Amino acid sequence: MNVKLDTSVLERLPELSLGVIQYAGMTLSESPKLLQGRINLFLESLRVDHELAKITEIPGVLYWRAAFKQLGIDPSRYRPSSEALLRRVLQGNTLHWLHTAVDVNNFLSVRYALPFGIYNQSQISGPITCRLGTETDIYPALNGREINMNGKLLLADDHGAFGSPIVDSVRTSVDDQATNLIHVIFFHHNIAPNEREEILGSTARMMTEINGGDVVFTGLVTNEG
Repeated sequence: MNVKLDTSVLERLPELSLGVIQYAGMTLSESPKLLQGRINLFLESLRVDHELAKITEIPGVLYWRAAFKQLGIDPSRYRPSSEALLRRVLQGNTLHWLHTAVDVNNFLSVRYALPFGIYNQSQISGPITCRLGTETDIYPALNGREINMNGKLLLADDHGAFGSPIVDSVRTSVDDQATNLIHVIFFHHNIAPNEREEILGSTARMMTEINGGDVVFTGLVTNEG
C-alpha cells in the first residue's frame, strides 16, 4: 500500500503518523442490533465519564486541536471528525447508523478520540499522499456541502483530494456494495508507537470479525518512511 506524508505537512507537524489498513473481500450489511447495543452501551459510559463543557480536556481532542493549530487550521471552525462525533455523543445524540463498515469506523473514532477514515478502494487511483490542500482542492463532502480544502490536512490520489481528518469526500465513500476498503487512522504525536500498533490491531480485528474478508496490509506511515 503506497501511502506517504508530504513535506508540506512534515515541516509543520514532523511527528504526525498514519495507521493504514487494507481489506479485501468484505461483506457489508446493516449493523445488527447486538452491535448497535454494544456501541450504545459504550456511548452511555462516555456520557457518564465526560461532560460536553470539558470535551477539550479529552487527550485525543486536546492534542488534535493543538495539531490543527500547528498546521494553521482553526479547530473551532474546522473540527477534527473525532471531536465532532464526540460532541454529538456528549450532547445525548446517537451515531448515524449506515452499515457495518461506517458504523464500526465511527465507533472506533469515538472510542480512541482519533480521526478515522474508511474509503472505497475501487474509487482510489494511484498512491495516496497526506498533504496540505491548495486552492484547487475542492470536493463534495459527506456532510452535504462542497468543501474547500485549501490549507487543510487531506489525503489525495491521482484524481485529487478525497479524504481528511475533518470530513471525507463523496467520491471515495463506502456503500454497502463495497468489498475492498482502506482504513486510515490519523495519530497525534502523543500516542506511543506500541499504542499505535495496538489500535491498528484491534481495528483490523473488529472490522474483519464483523465484516469478514482479509487484511491485505497493515502498517504505520511516519516521518521515517
